[in-house]
Amino acid sequence: MTGGLLAVHAHPDDETLATGALLATWSAAGLPTTVVTCTRGEQGEVIGPERAALEGNGRALADHREVELAGALAALGVQAHAFLDELVAPGGGAVGQVRYADSGMAWLGTGQATAVADLPEDAFVGVAVDVAAAGLAGLIRRQEPTVVVGYEPGGGYGHPDHVHAHHVMTRAVELATPHLAVAPTVLWSVLDLEHLRAAYDTLAEEATPEGLALPDPAGPMPSAAVPSVEVDVEVEVAPVLDRVLSAMRSHATQVQAVSATPRSTHLARFALSNAMLQPVLTTETYRVAAGPGPAPTGWPEGVRPRVA
Repeated sequence: MTGGLLAVHAHPDDETLATGALLATWSAAGLPTTVVTCTRGEQGEVIGPERAALEGNGRALADHREVELAGALAALGVQAHAFLDELVAPGGGAVGQVRYADSGMAWLGTGQATAVADLPEDAFVGVAVDVAAAGLAGLIRRQEPTVVVGYEPGGGYGHPDHVHAHHVMTRAVELATPHLAVAPTVLWSVLDLEHLRAAYDTLAEEATPEGLALPDPAGPMPSAAVPSVEVDVEVEVAPVLDRVLSAMRSHATQVQAVSATPRSTHLARFALSNAMLQPVLTTETYRVAAGPGPAPTGWPEGVRPRVA
């Protein structure tokens, strides 16, 4: 495979948490890597008292998270980045007149997220799919990536911006494909359900850092968690683990307690602002979406089809 990789994400930190190993592996192979971020994460919760003043201060938090994102992309070796509202439609026309804002979310108590009652002004979810997809389609036409990667239809765990990003990415590929010599393969970031439950069990055998909690292996799972038989592609995390953990640490307002804890089920652990420990699994996993692009016949070293 000789083409580029284009990853579409909702907020700064998502590129690392969902696709960090894929991005680092692709870049290490000398192949083009691009990340498009749909919002700047203005509504994010903030970890730690030293940065607490940023929470609720949308523009200040957005500016800070842009710096965190730049550090993470450098750690992963990503060569190109753009925010979705900075892209232009095919032909050079402006996509829109607004800055796409983080839509916010509320926890349902089941590990899933939902929309907030009052959306922020210029919320990303309020942008029509075709409007938001136009600039991304233009980028796909210009770059002609071999692979486009993003979230599965549930947005990973139901965050409204993630779900909207999935629809925008899907529509952008549809708009761009008639103008391409070869349609890109579309990957959805997923979690291997059996591996995730096993890693949760193993986490319980380790000392839990003060102030953090353990996930319930028998509890509700995010929409990204799928049976092993539904995984099509996997990425070995170990060769790029240091890069991924460095990128996680760059997102200090969003990610905490990052530490390498190699076990048979996982290589490291971390927590988000909900203070729930999560594993970095030994493989990062993906589904090949149904769509116009064929499944590639070759992958960079470290990326391979899942063999049943």
